[in-house]
Amino acid sequence: MIRSFLAAALVASFALDATAEVTRVDVKRTDVGMSGYEKVVGTIHFAIDPRKPENQVIVGLDKAPRNTAGLVEFSADLYILQPHVASRGNGVALIDVVNRGRKMTLNSFSRGGTLDPATEADFGDGFLTRQGYTLVWVGWQFDVARGNNLMGIDAPRAMGVTSTVRAEFTPNDRNPNATVADLVGYPVSGDGSDASLTVRDGPFGEPQDIPKGRFHLKGAVVSLEGGFEPGRTYQLSYRTQNPAIAGIGLAAFRDTASWLKHESSAPSHPRYAIAFGSSQSGRFLRTFLYQGFNTDERGRQVFDGVMAHIAGGARLSLNESGATPNSLGMYSATWFPFADLALTDPVSGKKDGLLEKARARGHAPKVFYTNTSVEYWGGGRAAALVHSTPDGRANQALPDNVRAYFLTGTQHSPAQFPPRKPAAGQQIENPVQYAWTMRALLTAMTQWVTSNTAPPASQHPQFKDEGATIVKASEIPFPAIPGVQSPRIVTPGRDHGRSLPLLVSQVDADGNERAGIRLPDVSVPLATYTGWNFRSAEVGGTKELVALSGSAMPFPATKAKRAAAGDPRLSVEERYPSKDDYLRRVREAGAKLVKDRYLLADDVDPIVARAGEMWDFVVGSR
Repeated sequence: MIRSFLAAALVASFALDATAEVTRVDVKRTDVGMSGYEKVVGTIHFAIDPRKPENQVIVGLDKAPRNTAGLVEFSADLYILQPHVASRGNGVALIDVVNRGRKMTLNSFSRGGTLDPATEADFGDGFLTRQGYTLVWVGWQFDVARGNNLMGIDAPRAMGVTSTVRAEFTPNDRNPNATVADLVGYPVSGDGSDASLTVRDGPFGEPQDIPKGRFHLKGAVVSLEGGFEPGRTYQLSYRTQNPAIAGIGLAAFRDTASWLKHESSAPSHPRYAIAFGSSQSGRFLRTFLYQGFNTDERGRQVFDGVMAHIAGGARLSLNESGATPNSLGMYSATWFPFADLALTDPVSGKKDGLLEKARARGHAPKVFYTNTSVEYWGGGRAAALVHSTPDGRANQALPDNVRAYFLTGTQHSPAQFPPRKPAAGQQIENPVQYAWTMRALLTAMTQWVTSNTAPPASQHPQFKDEGATIVKASEIPFPAIPGVQSPRIVTPGRDHGRSLPLLVSQVDADGNERAGIRLPDVSVPLATYTGWNFRSAEVGGTKELVALSGSAMPFPATKAKRAAAGDPRLSVEERYPSKDDYLRRVREAGAKLVKDRYLLADDVDPIVARAGEMWDFVVGSR
């Protein structure tokens, strides 16, 4: 049966139940035919009751304008891809938290994706569409520059409120002008004469005030006489009036999913909803869960499953005055509580857990936390605190509804292939492709949600009486590879002034991590793969990390080259008799991961093909 919604979409808009939180959807366009899918694009309108406890947690909502019914109105961009024939769907809506306005799921799972999928190629290899997922995106971030298919929200404003906003940036050159992207959503109050600019060395150096006469502010662009010093950290702050109520994005995400699951007027009627968020969006989901938004205004559970990807133990600056959701949150994105179960903070004595608030406990979904080496090592995201005690001294059990997976030896987003050294980094980037494991885990989450089939066991570094796979970063026995700076100097993040435990996976003699889901790239290696990459001398700050980057240090091709370089790692020819032998080992490693459900059988062949390309890259150039 073909969906009837398409005919309704020919009208400019359609009204919904007057008592619903979603009040209207204006459809701008629809398309049919791509991979048997139809596209619904428009604007979704909301009206929420600020008096209800499910909404009272939203900071500033009490200062928002109200309609005659006492409700707060706002709207957001909406984008849906759904099977054109309803019977071909799998009954699951995969609702993507857009990342700075960008759609992520097709790229993350189908190895395709654009901001506006319009051709078969945009669906990548068709993994998601073959499974029959309904794919949904809704804008939630108030300061996204709309246009060019970026998605955002028109948030109400906290009237009569004056806030001080601030943001940090580290320039890579001496350009005299810097756009502080984290503050673009905040107009400067008055003439900006009370703005301040400081500079310091490193993330926690002593800040120095820059005289007001040396810098000038125009919107979010700050100009500095003589130019900025590359590698140093600057902080800009100023006053703004009537700021946007940033936390309203949490309600928009909640109510869109609830509308699809429960309202007859929605274009799709999935039985289940799984939320996926990557990086900034993964931090959004950890914030969403902690603040209890998985219960809607009518007391119903919203998401059945949540996949918070590459968020570490961090949350998002969103539901607060002067929120900066665009920020990477380098060294400051992680604050107590870190884990799901209630634990005691050894510093403040406070007891809390991500899923322990009454509203969160009532409708806790099934949860996957997936993290790369970057979230353990860099940016202060402290991923180990998801499964360790707050003092960093012992394992912490996960709730029965939660799994944590460490994607061993990978970086935040896999580098392009063949890999190359970024302008800001000392080493070539890490190209280990973990999308294959993410596909297997999405399959497992779907089975867990729809049929209660238990997912594969958590895989992450652990404390043990013998053979511990977790270690302090400052004590890691990383090999002395020529031209590679020791990672033992990495700076940990901070939570309200105190340093967080910086715990990472133990490594083997090659410097490759031992814990977690070890893809064939890592278990049958041609290089040392890390979740850290130090800034190059060209951009300054050589003891600081390149944001979200990892490294690949290929092995010497031959024993003679190893000896000449003084490299402690065995060469490729000392490890593998031939390329065929190497690829055989890769296939065997992949088959074991399939058996353990961390890979899908269909994805072993492309993994072997990439391994062959990596062999040619390493042996041919070294």
